[in-house]
Amino acid sequence: MLTVLTACAGPYQYYEGTGLHDVTAAEVVGGWKSVEGTRVVLRRDGTALLENLAGQDFDFEDGWRLSGTGTWQLTDGDGGQAVRLALTARTRVERRFPAPVADPSTPEPPSTYSWFFYVDRDQREGLVLFFMYGDPDIGNMYVMTRETES
Repeated sequence: MLTVLTACAGPYQYYEGTGLHDVTAAEVVGGWKSVEGTRVVLRRDGTALLENLAGQDFDFEDGWRLSGTGTWQLTDGDGGQAVRLALTARTRVERRFPAPVADPSTPEPPSTYSWFFYVDRDQREGLVLFFMYGDPDIGNMYVMTRETES
């Protein structure tokens, strides 16, 4: 039985983090973007604005994207730093395109939700935030990059 259970342990099921410990909250503050109009603004006062952010882990499969306001915090653990982002007031729900096939047993999108973004540096030493989504055996990463000033 143990073999069957451990066979499902995917590449990030026990992901320990990036090992990064030198990022400051001031470096994380600002606008972040991803695909399909996803945008997150992390403010200095610990509040956040979220636009079209998909669910983490298996919640991604439900196909919803949440917008609203919330809070954020930079944490530091043995495996490295992470941004904990909490949606506290949902203002809008959208579906990803193309939308997954609707399953009648799929629960309603949550009115509050929390994400855990790992903090890493890219090849140019710029910050990136990411979380894992979908089936753990696949290892998909939802990456947020810094918005550029216009």
